[in-house]
Amino acid sequence: MCLAVPGRVLDIEERDGTRMANVDFGGVVKEVCLEYLPDLQVGEYAIVHVGFALQRLDEESAKQTLELFATLGMLQEEFGDPWDMAAEAGAALPPAGEEARK
Repeated sequence: MCLAVPGRVLDIEERDGTRMANVDFGGVVKEVCLEYLPDLQVGEYAIVHVGFALQRLDEESAKQTLELFATLGMLQEEFGDPWDMAAEAGAALPPAGEEARK
């Protein structure tokens, strides 16, 4: 599932003509494109979906949403380490060739 998650802009830079930012999603920092919100500033919150800031959000709403997502485990699902998640998924599978021997 891909969520639209609120995040706080930490810094902004222009890269190859595109406005980009590092955004904090409750402790996880990701790179985000700001082209849809060209006037978004450092310290403001935005709703981000698939790496694009789509809508400005007030701080209280952002924090409430992040808290709810964290409580429901949705932040881990969205931002969890892909290597850890792959290892966990692989641990649930039988060893290679195990099905053929049965």
